[in-house]
Amino acid sequence: MVSFTILAGGYTSVITSFLFQSSPPSLTVQGTSPAGTNPSWIAQSPINPNVLYATNENSYGQLLTFNIGSGGALTQVSTVYTGGNGPAFATPLPDGQTIAALNYNSGNAEFFPLSSDLVHFANSNPPLISFTANGGQSHPHFLARYDPEMFIADLGADKVWRMSNSTGTWAINGYIPQPSGSGPRRIAISGTTMYVLHEDANTLTQQCIPCSPTTTTAPIVSSLPITPAGATTSQYGAGELLMPNPNSQYPTQYIYASNRLNNGNPDPRGDSIAIFSTNPLQLVTQVFTGLNQIRGMGIGGPNNEYIIAAGLTGGGVAVYERSQGGANLTLLARSTDTNAQQRSSFVWL
Repeated sequence: MVSFTILAGGYTSVITSFLFQSSPPSLTVQGTSPAGTNPSWIAQSPINPNVLYATNENSYGQLLTFNIGSGGALTQVSTVYTGGNGPAFATPLPDGQTIAALNYNSGNAEFFPLSSDLVHFANSNPPLISFTANGGQSHPHFLARYDPEMFIADLGADKVWRMSNSTGTWAINGYIPQPSGSGPRRIAISGTTMYVLHEDANTLTQQCIPCSPTTTTAPIVSSLPITPAGATTSQYGAGELLMPNPNSQYPTQYIYASNRLNNGNPDPRGDSIAIFSTNPLQLVTQVFTGLNQIRGMGIGGPNNEYIIAAGLTGGGVAVYERSQGGANLTLLARSTDTNAQQRSSFVWL
C-alpha cells in the first residue's frame, strides 16, 4: 500500500486535505485548513515542497502563502492584494523566486518576487500588467512555461500572450492568435507544439509555436471537439487540461481534457474526461465520471499514474488510475464527504 496526501482548493473558506491509499484504494478527508474566501487555485513551491500558494478568487483578489505541516495541515503566513478582480490562477515560476497571479475579471496580472523564505513577498506592489481584448474584456486564465518565455491563455481576448523578462521586469512581447470566440482556457506545450483547450468552442487545438514573439501567424494544425458524441457546443464548457510527460510506465503521451455540462440537465453518467493521443491529434475515448462540473483535475504518483478530478456541483472527488498505457482511466476511489464538495484545484504532496 502507498499513501498520498492531496490538497484541494475550492469555492468555500477552506483547503481540504485528502488521504489517498492505493491498495485497497480509498480516498478520505484528513482535515481542512482556513484559507480565506474562495481559495480556488492552489500551487506548490517548486523548490520547497513545504510551501503552498493559494488565490482568493474575489472582487478584491488576494494571494496567500502557507507552510505545509503534517497531514497537509496549513499555517497561513502572508497575504497580498493581486492588483485586480477574481484571481482564478496563480503559479510560482520555475525558479521558485517569483509567483504570478492572473486576475480573470479585471484582465490583468502581477508577478510577485518572493523573499528567500518563499512565504513572504519581497515586493507587494510589482508592476501591474494589463491585457487588452478587441471589443471585449480580457480574461487571463492560465500560464505555461516556454523557456525563457511565459505564455498566458486569455479566454476573453482569444489570444495566447507571450511574455518575457529580458529587462528585469515581466512584459508582453507578442501573442499567438486563437480562433475568434473560442475562449482559450488552458495550454499544454510539448517541444515547439502548443495545445490549447478552448472553453467556449469546446475544442482542443494544435499549433506550431512561431520562433519570433512578434509573429502573429500561427495556423491551426488540428482542431477537435472534446465533447461526447451527440452533444452540442452550448451544452458544455471545457474545464481542465493535463498532458503528462512520457515515462517508462507510460511511454506514449496522452492528453486529458475535462468537460463541464452547463445546460442544467446533468448527464446521468456524469461529465466526461476526453482522452486524446498526439501526432496526430485524435480522440481515443471518453471516460464518464459521475462528477458534475469537472473544473479541477490533478495528476500524481511516482509515474504520474493517478488522476484526481472533482465535480464542482456534484459527485464529490474521484481518483483514477491511468490504464491501457494511459489510453483509458479506471476508477479507484471516490469521496462524497461534505469537505470534498466544491473542489476546483489539486496539489499532490
